[in-house]
Formats: sequence, C-alpha cells, structure tokens
Amino acid sequence: MRLGVLDVGSNTVHLQVVDTHPGARPNPTFNHKEELRLTEYLDGENNISKDGIAALRNAIKNAIAHSKSVKTEELLPFATSALREASNGPEIILDINKDYDIDLQVLTGEEEAKLTFLAARRWFGWSSGRLLVIDIGGGSLEIASGVDESPQVAVSLPLGASRLTKNHLEGDPFTAKSIRNLRDHIEGQLESVLPTLVKHEDSDRAIATSKTLRTLARLCGDWYDGNGKIITLDAIRKMSSRLAEMDSDERTKLPGVSANRARQIVAGAFVTESVMRNLDLEKLEICPWALREGLILKYMDWTEH
Repeated sequence: MRLGVLDVGSNTVHLQVVDTHPGARPNPTFNHKEELRLTEYLDGENNISKDGIAALRNAIKNAIAHSKSVKTEELLPFATSALREASNGPEIILDINKDYDIDLQVLTGEEEAKLTFLAARRWFGWSSGRLLVIDIGGGSLEIASGVDESPQVAVSLPLGASRLTKNHLEGDPFTAKSIRNLRDHIEGQLESVLPTLVKHEDSDRAIATSKTLRTLARLCGDWYDGNGKIITLDAIRKMSSRLAEMDSDERTKLPGVSANRARQIVAGAFVTESVMRNLDLEKLEICPWALREGLILKYMDWTEH
C-alpha cells in the first residue's frame, strides 16, 4: 500500500510517502518538507502566534495536496513537542483536523522514544543486543534502552536543539556566558534521568538518529577520523567548542549544515557531548531510520494483526 506519514515537528513539516506492506521494508517513494521552526513562534505565554498558526496551516495544506497528488492511500499525521507543549496546541489541532479532514495526533515524548527505538531495532536487528538509542529533535531529546522491540526505559527531556538555541544562546558568535548557561542547563536536565539511565547504560551498541546527529556525524568524518557514520566522544568534545566559536555564516558553509540549522547545531553538539559523557559512551553509530519509520513499522504491524 502507499502510506503517507505527516510529521509536524518543531523544525519542519515533513511528508514522507512509502510503498510498503506488512513485513516489508518501508521504501520511501516521495518526500516533501517545509522548514517551519515552530518554537520561534512561541510567545511569553507559550502560545503559538497568529503568524505561526498561519505558517503551520499553510505547510500542512501543502503537504496534504502533495499527498493526494501521489495517490497516498492512507495518511498518518502526527505532531511532536512544539504542538504538544504549546498552550494553544489543542485548539490549533482541533481546527486543523476539522478544516483539513485529517486526524492529527500528538505523540507523547515517551511514545516518540519508543517508536524511534523500534526503528533502530529493526534496522540493526536482534543480533545487535541491548541498544541505547538517542534522538535530538528541535524541541526535545529522547533516550531509550532495551533488548526487545519495546524499550525497557524511554525518557524525553526538553533539550531539543531549536528550543535550547532560542532560550539560552545569545550573540553571533554566541557569547561565552550564554554557552556556560546552556551547558549548565543541559547538565541540570540530564541529572533528573541519569539514575534511571545508568541502570541501562551497559549496552552493546549506542545508536543516534535525527538530522542533528547525522549532521554532527558527517562533520566528525570531515574534521576528524571517521566515515561520517559515527560520533566519537573525543571528536564531539572538540567539535562543540569549535562550532561555538564560529558565527552563523561560517557554520552555514560547513558540509550538510543548512542556513536554518546553522544556529541550532551548536546546542545539538553540546547536548550530544553531555549525554555521551554522562553515560560514558565512547561512540554513537548513526541509524538512518527514526521516528517516521518507527510509526510506519508500528502501523504495518497493527495492520497485519
């Protein structure tokens, strides 16, 4: 069947269409993506502004049109942290579902972590043993660990790269003071889940998903030893400081770093470094599958049963 997944994230509205069936690999046949950065439309009361709502509705309208143009049989729309945490999120979603005749559902942070873990498990297989999976989005950080297809622990923290950049980083290049504040904030957030995660840190493989982590892996390969598919602790320590010293124009010229992500890649690097250091991880392996693929796999399992 031709299945569409509409991912309304903190950074983008991304439509991915796949041709698949139960038990099959979800092969993408069509992609449409619009940069949105919803977190930048939040006001002091955590409401998405009128301009943000208009931009969101337009992006969803375009995605639905593209979905129909490629004859998608089923559309699975979901939203993550930006809409999940916005004060007017429920009202926005209600209007979108009514006006566009879709069923946009909000995933919890734990659901995000579990679906991403499922995708990594299917990609690496049972022989990979216990997995620790890390995903850095625009609004949140998800970490999951386990030996089965459902993780034994799945946590979500408000440590997304876009959110952290908006709330903590100042200047261009970023000021030393704001960098220190950012790092202190990250450490403080991680402290709340470390006791749970340390119990599961003895994993066979540590896996990284998401655009932010794929970009960091590519930079690791270009700047230090590597093939662009791993992030080492030594490299991310050096890279974090190096990226922070650059201005946005300099970072935009780096391979794989778009203008829209040039500012937030610094926060993503510091989150990665903190997670790896606190969990004593020497390297992260990149998994090309993540949340969208996990949702597709889960849906096809349900369809088969």
